[in-house]
Amino acid sequence: MQAGEERVIARMRPHARVLVVPVLVLWLGVGLAALLLDRIDWAFWNIGVLTVTAIVVVLLTVVPTLAWLSRGFTFTTERVIIRTGFGGTRRETMLSRVHDVTVRRRGLQALFGAGDLLLSTGGDRAVILSDVPLASLVQRMLSEQLGARGLAVHDGDPA
Repeated sequence: MQAGEERVIARMRPHARVLVVPVLVLWLGVGLAALLLDRIDWAFWNIGVLTVTAIVVVLLTVVPTLAWLSRGFTFTTERVIIRTGFGGTRRETMLSRVHDVTVRRRGLQALFGAGDLLLSTGGDRAVILSDVPLASLVQRMLSEQLGARGLAVHDGDPA
């Protein structure tokens, strides 16, 4: 690899535990629909059951899944890229501007090994990567990238 050549180190999405509720709603919706179909002798009953089930499944399963799929993080040797929305917002932070990396864990994040990474760039607010899976490993990877510069890397207390 030539000096100054940027390469991708890792690509990831936020932790997948947020998909537990959509999967449960999908199972419950399909189960209830199967239970309620053909229970009443009325011409529009099956249409109503399927319509309500489809609306609930789309709103509580498909939409959250697409929202999760539309978010992602890319770590390169030169920068951190945060993507939100399909073809939507893209935020880049150059690693040369980062002077501190902190891991903050809330609620169940510690149980699943996830956490929020706070990248301090010297600006007013830190760049926050929410719900990063394997947060400690990502922090270590960033510390390797920043280590040559002698920058601080901290493991924060759960807040």
